[in-house]
Amino acid sequence: MENLDVTDLQLLKHLQENSNFTTKELSVLVNLSPTPVYERVRKLEKEGYIKKYIAILDADKLQRELIVFCNITLKQHTKDIGNQFVNDILTIEEVTECYNISGDYDFKLKVMVKDMKHYQDFVINTLGAVPNIGSAHSTFVIGTIKQSYKVPLDF
Repeated sequence: MENLDVTDLQLLKHLQENSNFTTKELSVLVNLSPTPVYERVRKLEKEGYIKKYIAILDADKLQRELIVFCNITLKQHTKDIGNQFVNDILTIEEVTECYNISGDYDFKLKVMVKDMKHYQDFVINTLGAVPNIGSAHSTFVIGTIKQSYKVPLDF
């Protein structure tokens, strides 16, 4: 962060709100000419501050209305078992987020599926095929109050 100035932070803030801003639009927002804005954005990309540009889809319209947080405990805790679990989870499309957590559980998965029947099939056939899962505890989302992909930026 020490390499970023206020203008860089402003660019990041605007781009995470709308990655479709043109260089010209960004230049107006940060009060710079387009060429330095273009160069700054490319530098932010190259240095990894901007990982990629994506479209945020409407899960309901795509029949992925049921969101489930699934807490996983592994049977054993070895390097190989942990790495194998992570590799397996990375290949499962329904798992949209996975966190290694502390506390009573080892991992927290965010799972997006069509409905309860689909989730049951997911637990039995997909998650059930992942070796060394000791337990899985599911929490079902009733309603989404806030969902943000923004990283808080202070400047």
